[in-house]
Amino acid sequence: MMQMKLIRKRRNEYVLLFTASISLAVWLGATFMLEAVFAFGAISLISLLLLLRQSRLLYDATLIWDNRILAVPSALISMPGRQMKKDTGKTVVSTFGILIGSDIYRWGLDGVHGVRLSAVQIDKERMYLTFGDKDQTMRVELLHGMLHKQMVVEAAQKLWHETGVQAEISDW
Repeated sequence: MMQMKLIRKRRNEYVLLFTASISLAVWLGATFMLEAVFAFGAISLISLLLLLRQSRLLYDATLIWDNRILAVPSALISMPGRQMKKDTGKTVVSTFGILIGSDIYRWGLDGVHGVRLSAVQIDKERMYLTFGDKDQTMRVELLHGMLHKQMVVEAAQKLWHETGVQAEISDW
């Protein structure tokens, strides 16, 4: 939930910046200070673009949060050639993607050629999600914290039902 508050806060800051810069541009335009009008007009345009980008990010994060399948405290992300651990806030796995800290990875947006969830493996301690497109693949390792096999089976069924990817369950 902390990620959502951060994204929302940044969006609100962009709203304030946009409102202030457009107000100043209009006020300076009324006083015929053309150089300042162009400067504040440019700032208004940039802040509008940042506001639109942040609003889209907030929409995506809300969509992932509201349709979560699993939420865990951290994740280990692997890409070919590098590996990194993220401990910032919760990691949320959803029907529509994964939210790791304030980073959003969405799948299923661009049809056949876009990012897709391709594999899910679940063992007693971890869940491994593999997703990507034809150019880049990522693997996320999560400590799931599910203690009973029934919980694992339910999560696997929900993933299969919502994403179409059959989870491979091992060591139970």
